[in-house]
Amino acid sequence: MCPFMQFTEGGRKYQCGFCHCINDVPPFFFQHLDHIGRRTDHYERPELSLGSYEYVATLDYCRNNKPPNSPAYIFMIDVSYSNIKSGLVKLICNELKTVLDKLPREEQEETSAIRVGFVTYNKVLHFFNVKSNLAQPQMMVVSDVGEVFVPLLDGFLVNFQESRSVVNNLLDQIPEMFADTNESETVFAPVIQAGMEALKAAECAGKLFIFHSSLPTAEAPGKLKNRDDKKLINTDKEKILFQPQMNIYESLARDCVAHGCCVDLFLFPNQYVDVASMGLVTMYTGGTLYKYNNFQVHSDGPQFLGDLRKDLEKRTGFDAIMRVRTSTGFRPTDFFGAIYMNNTTDVEMAAVDCDKAITVEFKHDDKLNEDSGALIQCAVLYTSISGQRRLRVHNIGLNCSSQLADLYKSCETDALINFFAKSAFKAILSQPLKTIREILVSQTARMLACYRKNCASPSAVSQLILPDAMKVLPVYINCLLKSCVLVGRPEIPTDERAYHRQLVMSMDVADTQLFFYPQLLPIHTIDVKSDAFPTAVRCSEERLSEGGVFFLANGLNMMLWLGVSAPPELIQGIFNVPSFAHISTEITLLPEVDNPYSKKLRSIMDYIQSNRPYSMKLLIAKQREQAEMLFRQYLVEDKGLYGGASYVDFLCCVHKEICQLLS
Repeated sequence: MCPFMQFTEGGRKYQCGFCHCINDVPPFFFQHLDHIGRRTDHYERPELSLGSYEYVATLDYCRNNKPPNSPAYIFMIDVSYSNIKSGLVKLICNELKTVLDKLPREEQEETSAIRVGFVTYNKVLHFFNVKSNLAQPQMMVVSDVGEVFVPLLDGFLVNFQESRSVVNNLLDQIPEMFADTNESETVFAPVIQAGMEALKAAECAGKLFIFHSSLPTAEAPGKLKNRDDKKLINTDKEKILFQPQMNIYESLARDCVAHGCCVDLFLFPNQYVDVASMGLVTMYTGGTLYKYNNFQVHSDGPQFLGDLRKDLEKRTGFDAIMRVRTSTGFRPTDFFGAIYMNNTTDVEMAAVDCDKAITVEFKHDDKLNEDSGALIQCAVLYTSISGQRRLRVHNIGLNCSSQLADLYKSCETDALINFFAKSAFKAILSQPLKTIREILVSQTARMLACYRKNCASPSAVSQLILPDAMKVLPVYINCLLKSCVLVGRPEIPTDERAYHRQLVMSMDVADTQLFFYPQLLPIHTIDVKSDAFPTAVRCSEERLSEGGVFFLANGLNMMLWLGVSAPPELIQGIFNVPSFAHISTEITLLPEVDNPYSKKLRSIMDYIQSNRPYSMKLLIAKQREQAEMLFRQYLVEDKGLYGGASYVDFLCCVHKEICQLLS
């Protein structure tokens, strides 16, 4: 039932807006109609008056027809030599003691219903019993990684508030327990398998938080070898680099989705770890992948802890399944996101959170009616953080037009870019990069040529004419073509490309917009008396000036570029040092200086950060120094460092294609 149903015969029948069938209204739902043919309870029923609403689901919508248990979070920490030595394990354990108090809960609840469990691992797995009545946590070792089993049920998943002292005790002991380890080999697939088996045994959905740092080379299922072969780049075999090394990760992902087990992976690699294989389960289960290269506790700690806190506290639905329905004339044909599809209609997600978006492609394959428009309904069945089974329904009615000009007028370029990026990144698994790049250019040219031919007023062929709503389409498509995923260059690590590919696949529209075209703010133009941000400038070297300070953010990184003759009072205000020469490029956090410039810049950074899913680490780039090269790769309107056209050159190229199409 939704707002697009028409009631007839005094409220006894209704016509479905999607299939136009006329049905009887069941007696329990009957209501009289008023003088304009609307039900008298129209405004009292959300499903008749609102676009989005939520039901508590009945038992038919629950597994095995019984209400679900509340979800659980399992923390799985790689305690191999490098993680202990870097101080990472200690950092994680210290942080968990404070952050477990902030587990998400329903608004009306005092405490979170989520239960927690702890596992450490290297070549073997260690499960911990943290039952509230124990004086000390107990460790149980599972050394058979070929057939992992869960050595204990009672005492493994606990309520943090009840078991607080035992859990804190355990978190204090873990870094000491493994302090003298010299075990550098790890397993990976058995860790996910064990977490999933534990959730399955507890009959609940949940999430695994896995903190891992190296290629899993120990003898076990899912053992990986280094296959990072630069010779494959720009050949027809390049796609292999983005595919998982072995089938076990696919089947593990399928099992995880079937049991509502979501995997969040925090990677701390010092070398190649095969993100394409290791991140696969995360991708398919609706989890999030985080990656910190050459992790140093003092410089990368704040970024990692920011991510961990946000990840732990975010609103999440578990064991979810989504369907998209449409009225006649068009239908959903493809879905992109951190999802798994067993068939063509059901979008399955072991979990879905507030930072994930699903992009749906619709195919228009029949007549659409201008009077009745087109309807879309998206229904998501999921388990809430308190363990309640719910149905969330979104409805939207769209206008239809037989005029192409209307279509071009109301085009959403940002949504198009999100869609093109995801389609291209999905196609990488099956097509050569060269083909994908050519398709992107030709699709752009075709859309613009069609406008020129059918909608634009006649003008000289030599003129490039773009529809108002698509003025920025070429610049964004060019940014996409220059992204590290689509630029095959041996200097760019394969893992970095696989990582970016995975992030973009579940990004929402605002995030892809910022990711492909960073925000660049001239900080030297700040008016400290006003609340307004400085106006963003275009990402091109010609916008920079020696006397300027520019702040850049793309959702993953933040950079501060400092011109050699930046105003000394600005340098003093932001960094609390006397001159440009004194600024350290090592810092990753700005000092808290009691000064209007410092306060203003930090508030701008906090604001930009607060709207983004990932914590951004700050890098300082001084003009004419090494880090400036890093900064330049974000100036997306210029020629790319690793090839890729400047915006002006790309416009010429697209214009040439358009002219060919028109002639």
